[in-house]
Amino acid sequence: MKVLVLNAGSSSVKYQLIIPEERKVLAKGLVERIGLSGAMLSHETFDKSPVKMTGEILDHRVAIEYVLSILLSPRHGVLKDKNEIDAVGHRVVHGGEAFSGSVLINSDMINEMTKCIDFAPLHNPPNLKGIAAAKSLLPDVPQVGVFDTAFHQTMPSHAYIYGLPYTLYKRHGIRRYGFHGTSHRYVAHRAAELVNKPLKELKIITCHLGNGSSIAAVKDGQSIDTSMGFTPLEGLLMGTRTGDMDPAIILHIMGKEDLSPGEMNTMLNKHSGILGVSGISSDMREIEEKYHLNDRAKLAMDIFIYRIKKYIGAYTAAMGGTDIIVFTAGIGENSDMVREMTCSDMEFLGIKLDKNKNKTSRKKEAIITTEDSRVKVMVIPTNEELVIALDTAEIVRELHKQPV
Repeated sequence: MKVLVLNAGSSSVKYQLIIPEERKVLAKGLVERIGLSGAMLSHETFDKSPVKMTGEILDHRVAIEYVLSILLSPRHGVLKDKNEIDAVGHRVVHGGEAFSGSVLINSDMINEMTKCIDFAPLHNPPNLKGIAAAKSLLPDVPQVGVFDTAFHQTMPSHAYIYGLPYTLYKRHGIRRYGFHGTSHRYVAHRAAELVNKPLKELKIITCHLGNGSSIAAVKDGQSIDTSMGFTPLEGLLMGTRTGDMDPAIILHIMGKEDLSPGEMNTMLNKHSGILGVSGISSDMREIEEKYHLNDRAKLAMDIFIYRIKKYIGAYTAAMGGTDIIVFTAGIGENSDMVREMTCSDMEFLGIKLDKNKNKTSRKKEAIITTEDSRVKVMVIPTNEELVIALDTAEIVRELHKQPV
């Protein structure tokens, strides 16, 4: 089976064509600057040279037309006919409480996704545009939605309910939802495979560390808590997001600085976090380079590490122990400095880092603790596209089993 995986953003579409049974990527690429000047498609296949194309890409439908054209190109493509695409899997950021797993997309499902726009106004609308474009261009091909929030729908109510009047949860769905669920789910499953133990017998803390970062507590194969909340703003210090803080600060700053809600929202999401504290950059690589040279770069890194440690401690308590800690995503996979600082002075939890293994483990699967470490610490590159492809293939196979 060949599955086209689409991740539609506000001005971009990422794509991969995958054979899920073989875990093989036939082609992948990115369409960027949709609706803007200088729109471009970057494309690469497993056995051909990368290629870039520019054009007038006015909307998501045109973007996906470009994707299909390059996939069918005799020179750059990997398909002879678009009928070779057996299914399309879509990343959808927010599924609210309606979706606890991946679903076959139909009109009812689209209506439910539309209801979730209030929860993710920047993400769900372009996700839906991508779905509409794919359905119009590939009308006979099954479409599947895979939700960032779905994995965390197993959280108990005491983990997701906030200390607000309960009526606000019932009226408006104000609760912890969590994000990066597809990534947390993938690396937790992969960690269990690497230690050759059933996932349902393990307590795993998964650290998805990138420009946006979150940590999840995965007990017996289910997410029981996660650091991001109603929005991706809560939790760890991130590239440009505040993470945890006293909510009364927001009202205080709005009064002192005479900021509108929109301006305050921009400050919290775009000008805070590692960028706001350091005054240098949101890029962890630059912060690492200046760690010993600039006091505010050092402060930003120290806050980042401290919060990771706090969540690891909290989730160890929540699960009654931990067996495995996983680092993934851009920072988690690449920064041996972040991993070493996080694991330092953690011997009381049973963590014994092997510094040599840690330094040589960059963007590859590895166990970076010593043989006698009670808790295993791992680096596992995330693969959200593969999860989307596998879920899509499974749903389509079940669809074909149903009587007509």
